[in-house]
Amino acid sequence: MTISSFDELLQASHQQNEPQRLLFVFATAGLPDDATPAQRAHFTAGQGGTLAPLMCVDKAPDEIVSFATLVEQARAFGQPWDIVFVAAMSGRAGISPTAAQAEAPLQRMVESIKAGDIGGFIPFDAQGQPIQFN
Repeated sequence: MTISSFDELLQASHQQNEPQRLLFVFATAGLPDDATPAQRAHFTAGQGGTLAPLMCVDKAPDEIVSFATLVEQARAFGQPWDIVFVAAMSGRAGISPTAAQAEAPLQRMVESIKAGDIGGFIPFDAQGQPIQFN
């Protein structure tokens, strides 16, 4: 399935056979202090850079009406972010995963992003559009 927006992802989460719990890691994009001029030029052109996780949260799909709702909830923490990475956990036998069950996968997600291993997540920009990394 191709996801073309956050709201489409949210809709797909409601259509799964088992209840879902969505995991979110908000990150900022930047450059290290010792970045070369070439690295700075690439970053300015929208390429390269580093990702630093800032905050994370898990939510049931019913807790999020739209991407705008998620952005408003994130704004309450006062940390500007550039990218939100999303993953989903499936429940079993019709029972949704709990926040406690989401804690370890959410922390692994943060560590994966720190390590640059982002292939298992769907990244969205601050407008809710998916981001393609090359």
